[in-house]
Amino acid sequence: MKDKYKGLLLAVLGPLLWGCSGVVAQNLFEYHRLNPTWLVSVRMFCSGILLLGYGMISKKRIFSIFNNKLDTIYLMSFSILGMTFVQLAYFMAISTGNAATATILQYLSPVIIIIYLAVKTLRLPQRIDSISVIVAILGTILLVTQGDLGSLSIPLDAVIWGILSAIAAAIYMLMPKALLKKYGSIPIVGWAMLIGGIIVGLYYQIWTMRPHISLIAFIEILFVVIFGTMLAYLFFLQSLTYISATQASVLGSVEPLSATILGILFLNISFNAYGILGIVMIIGITFLQFISAKKTQIDI
Repeated sequence: MKDKYKGLLLAVLGPLLWGCSGVVAQNLFEYHRLNPTWLVSVRMFCSGILLLGYGMISKKRIFSIFNNKLDTIYLMSFSILGMTFVQLAYFMAISTGNAATATILQYLSPVIIIIYLAVKTLRLPQRIDSISVIVAILGTILLVTQGDLGSLSIPLDAVIWGILSAIAAAIYMLMPKALLKKYGSIPIVGWAMLIGGIIVGLYYQIWTMRPHISLIAFIEILFVVIFGTMLAYLFFLQSLTYISATQASVLGSVEPLSATILGILFLNISFNAYGILGIVMIIGITFLQFISAKKTQIDI
């Protein structure tokens, strides 16, 4: 029983730190004028080093994947299409909109997975999955329009990046399953972050940006790297040792909730009644999927 409570606590702490890091990132973009691509590269590179270092200390076989050519190619693909795509899209959604909306829109990923599996298998979704898709669409409309269907409450760029981050999150969840099963989460996530950080840094030539970083900005960057990335991933992944992935995914709703609450308290983000209803509907998708998984006894 104690292990279960430990797993529940870890499953809450991980998403909580993710949500907090999104709000801190918005503060870095708005008040310290940091470039999102610079922060993505630094965040991924440093977190990758820290995770792989933790893996070495924990005596994980972090280099074993490179003994298999096909697995190495797949890791590179996941680093770009999964890890890098989701990080870039999410931080761009924050920089063009706000942390709360970006995090909530990313939470549409279960619906993206439902649609993808329906197309892949050429089968209509189950009834509860169809309801999830409808609820997600209506919730997204309410969130981005705040009930005024003639206009958007956030820039169109932010909506597009938010939906792209949901697609990226779906790829991130689906793509590495075989690698995770074979090599474990720490080596795969660590290498994907390190490789992604290097690719983003080289592509955007972040060494030419040279941002002015104050002491407060430096502390916030450290928070995003250490607490909002490395520890958040470690806590969430470790929770899967004690509880099911389905339970962990439900507790993951702490992420958009924390981002929303902190955004309202510290960044003057506001939602009207329609926007709040949209948030509830999108987050509610996870609970619908939890009910479905529990009925079919499937551990997602």
